[in-house]
Amino acid sequence: MAKVAFIGLGVMGYPMAGHLRTRGEHEVTVYNRTIAKAQAWAQEFKSSFAATPAEAAQGQDYVFCCVGNDDDLREVTLGEHGAFHTISKEAIFIDNTTASAEVARELDKEARKRGFHFIDAPVSGGQAGAVNGVLTVMCGADEAAFGKAKPVISAYARSVGLMGAVGNGQLAKMMNQICIAGIVQGLAEAIHFGKCAGLDIQTVIDVLSKGAAGSWQMENRTPTMIKGEYEFGFAADWMRKDLKICLEEADRNGATLALTALVDQYYKDVQKLGGGRWDTSSLLARLEK
Repeated sequence: MAKVAFIGLGVMGYPMAGHLRTRGEHEVTVYNRTIAKAQAWAQEFKSSFAATPAEAAQGQDYVFCCVGNDDDLREVTLGEHGAFHTISKEAIFIDNTTASAEVARELDKEARKRGFHFIDAPVSGGQAGAVNGVLTVMCGADEAAFGKAKPVISAYARSVGLMGAVGNGQLAKMMNQICIAGIVQGLAEAIHFGKCAGLDIQTVIDVLSKGAAGSWQMENRTPTMIKGEYEFGFAADWMRKDLKICLEEADRNGATLALTALVDQYYKDVQKLGGGRWDTSSLLARLEK
């Protein structure tokens, strides 16, 4: 059993911290910007909560973080009450935020100065994956820190992999989001085409899903897309945030992301329809408006 802190109890962080407590059987202290949520978590999991990230991190073996974006991450680490001010030497900070590779490298450099380890560890699997403890975790770290942290991370994950040096976890997550954007757009267009052609969509999908066109999105999102229901996980607002990170990184490394840029604009259309909080399969809604 390790001493663990978890910073950020959103739709992902809340269940992830719970798995660290129940499956991992670790001693967990949580922090959340909305203190009532931290109190509720602590009551549910018979654990403790802290008033600041710095208080949560003090004396812990591992400090996990899952917040919104680069600015949020800098605030909870390097801000006035940030975790980096109190984290113990030789502790490991594990960042599950989907953020830029740039901020990961920045925080790793600062961690090294202060004598502790930093791992960028963005996750894939959505809210359902977090609730069920079956996330995929892509880590950027040195091998020694990764080796120590992997068993702890595994409390909420089905797969935990080392992608290379710090920053590479975020780059791998960018690849993940690029893939999802293209797949969901293709699925949305296929369903739209089938409806216009008068096909029984579910019957067709039952066949297509067993062939080369099959995907997780086809298996899990088609039934709700057919019904026009878009309340199942990762929001369009967050996808646009992630795709912005992808496109900015592509500008730096010279990659061509024509499809990603196009789908980003389609998600912008979804936002204009009032669907910022709809899940990513809502690309179909813009075709049916």
